[in-house]
Amino acid sequence: MAKTNVLVVEDESIVSKDIQHSLKKLGYNVVGSASTGEKAIDLALDIKPDVVLMDIMLKGDLTGIDAASKIRETLNIPVVYLTAYA
Repeated sequence: MAKTNVLVVEDESIVSKDIQHSLKKLGYNVVGSASTGEKAIDLALDIKPDVVLMDIMLKGDLTGIDAASKIRETLNIPVVYLTAYA
């Protein structure tokens, strides 16, 4: 069975690396990572991952929710939201 391709979108680099490491240990294929909504959109359109793990609060002009909406407009892929805020 083919590995699931995951795009990780997280603006805190240490958290991003930890998520990527955990995903790889669980057998997922991390195909890219982005720290801004703009880069996430570009990567998703280019790479076409199977799923996106998206931080809600990102640095820059776009929130994770904004970026996910733009990704979902053109790609029919699931987006799982992540946040450190309670």
